[in-house]
Amino acid sequence: MIVYSSYRKAFAKALVELGVRNKDLIVLDADTTRSTGTLLFAKKYPERFLNIGISEQDLISTAAGLAIAGKIPVATAFAMFLLRGWEQIRNTIARDQLNVKIVGTHAGLSAYIDGSSHQCLEDIAVMRVIPNMSVIVPADAVATYNLTFKAIEEHRGPLYMRLGRDNSPRIYGNNDELLIGKAKILEEGEDITLLACGSAVGLALEVSKCMKKMGISAEVIDVYTIKPLDSSTILRSIRKTGRAATIEEHSIIGGLGSAVSEVLSETYPVRITRIGIKDTFGTSARNYSDLLSFFELTVQHIIKKILGEKNAI
Repeated sequence: MIVYSSYRKAFAKALVELGVRNKDLIVLDADTTRSTGTLLFAKKYPERFLNIGISEQDLISTAAGLAIAGKIPVATAFAMFLLRGWEQIRNTIARDQLNVKIVGTHAGLSAYIDGSSHQCLEDIAVMRVIPNMSVIVPADAVATYNLTFKAIEEHRGPLYMRLGRDNSPRIYGNNDELLIGKAKILEEGEDITLLACGSAVGLALEVSKCMKKMGISAEVIDVYTIKPLDSSTILRSIRKTGRAATIEEHSIIGGLGSAVSEVLSETYPVRITRIGIKDTFGTSARNYSDLLSFFELTVQHIIKKILGEKNAI
């Protein structure tokens, strides 16, 4: 059983600690401060916090102006509604390579009770297509905390970080090192490579455990950097195993599965199974687990999809 904690709480903790270390850090929110966790930063550093209101285009444009002035702005809102500012993200932040960090919370199916209007299943696709934009998807609260520091203190230029709400499976220890631009092998295997991002990393590890009992050795990789993709780590693994499956809480169109498929089609064409949300919107559910089951993103469903293909392994 996967035990979940909170992405947004880890993000909020990191922001508050970064506020002590960097006086140029400015946090902006679109009137979702309690939900995203930025309220903690607002209380600690009210002079460095801006609540723009429900106006995501202005959120992004204001962040761009702050970056031009030499500040380090972090623009935060629900992932789904940040997409309202996509034009400003593309034309202002990305084209000018401004040092703005865009953080979309409640992504994927994590806003389970709010239904399809709030469940963002397209953000990886529309962010990674923008030139100069880096895209990261932390797997758990520890990764969220660590990568927030990396994004603000070490990474220069536009960056999008995708966070769920509270469905963060514990993957990493406090001393694990994560670098933007890299993927991390969590388990070594010989028969198939399982590539996952975000909360799906926990699922991939559970799938690997079940496959091991079936005599199948799965290598599990956390592809927490979607762009730039760590092609060398991915290709090295798949050349060894000869087979791949991607698992993501995102549309299979344009997300992690597409990114990996693009690399394989050009360099090492092998069979790949893309597991995620098919060409559809989300829906509401009483709890997160019910929603995963509805969209066939459970351990049993995933194994069935991988092994259901003839001569798959």
